[in-house]
Amino acid sequence: MTIVDEPRRTGLIGRVQGILLRPSAEWDVIAAEPATIQGLFTGYACILAAIPPVALVVQHLLFLHWLLIPIIVIAVISYVASLIGVFILGFIIDVLATSFDGEKNPVQAMKLAVYSYTAAWVAGILNIVPVLGLLAILAGIYGLYLLYLGLPKLMKSPPQKTPGYFVASVLAAIVVNFVVWSIIGWLTIMLTAGAIVSGATAIGSVAAHDARLARMEAASAQISAATAGLAAQQAAQQASTSAATVKTVDPAVLKTFLPDTLAGLPRTEVSAQTAGAAGFGAANAEGVYSKGDRRITLTVTDLSAMGAMAGMASAMGVQSDRETASGYEKVGKVNGRMTTEEWNRDSHSGKYGVLVADRFMIQAEGTGASIDELKAAVAAVNPDRFEGLAKG
Repeated sequence: MTIVDEPRRTGLIGRVQGILLRPSAEWDVIAAEPATIQGLFTGYACILAAIPPVALVVQHLLFLHWLLIPIIVIAVISYVASLIGVFILGFIIDVLATSFDGEKNPVQAMKLAVYSYTAAWVAGILNIVPVLGLLAILAGIYGLYLLYLGLPKLMKSPPQKTPGYFVASVLAAIVVNFVVWSIIGWLTIMLTAGAIVSGATAIGSVAAHDARLARMEAASAQISAATAGLAAQQAAQQASTSAATVKTVDPAVLKTFLPDTLAGLPRTEVSAQTAGAAGFGAANAEGVYSKGDRRITLTVTDLSAMGAMAGMASAMGVQSDRETASGYEKVGKVNGRMTTEEWNRDSHSGKYGVLVADRFMIQAEGTGASIDELKAAVAAVNPDRFEGLAKG
């Protein structure tokens, strides 16, 4: 029986909290409980995998206001692709088991794949807030850690073979999923072509998704090299322990950190909001500064318990550096803090964000403003103040 078939005392929410906050103990429970592949998908994967695409639609309704039909098409396709990705990972884990002295078992392999995706699916609720692109990387990293932790428990791989088993599974899944996403991306473009010709900008969402996928692949490569590191395991254990007690800061408090002017631009809009699911939440305050063609959006976000994933990224030293003819994207540590930086020379637009105390994301996004002005906008919030806020 699956968590749907069996009247567990905690149910779906309990399983989500268990695998995210107490992964080692939860994998022991999962390894022993009966299940079917169909039950794993209908009772768990199909439910949680809906969070990111639904959040994507809500994001566009609240913030971006692009044409709705292309966004719904993209959301549905992304949902199906996510489930395909889980199945592919489970299949690969099972096929490779005997090569690393593990026990071949398709149900156990699919358990491992399904529950390892939990972090990415739950983090999908924060897609509602447009500035949290970094979270996709962090959630993926924690999901990889969950996978590594569960391999010896479910597939019975010996400790000395587990790192190789993990790396082989992840790399094979990346290759296969890249092919799947390429096909899906092509289908998405074809399905939304009519709307694009009529003036829709929905294809920008597809491009952004491809960029996030590229950053995820770069992050996966980093994780593969660090699978045996004790520092990563210790960071995850500390984050798991603290995540249960983290309380989200009131968004009204975050709003007070936003200055009245930035780079000579007056503040023309200000907002604050919260979002949460399955015991994980986030608070967000946003200020818009504009004059003529110049515009800067400054956002302060409390990741709350999701900061556990940020701790994993810091411990593993995740870095990504991608440059094109028109600009660049960077993710890495600057002065001890995870930092994201993007710049497009053609549109003279970009983003700059800093993660403070593995919890608070401060990001400036602008058009008609230089990257130095965006960095100055983040500095104007005085990130050091958030160190004390995190401790409090």
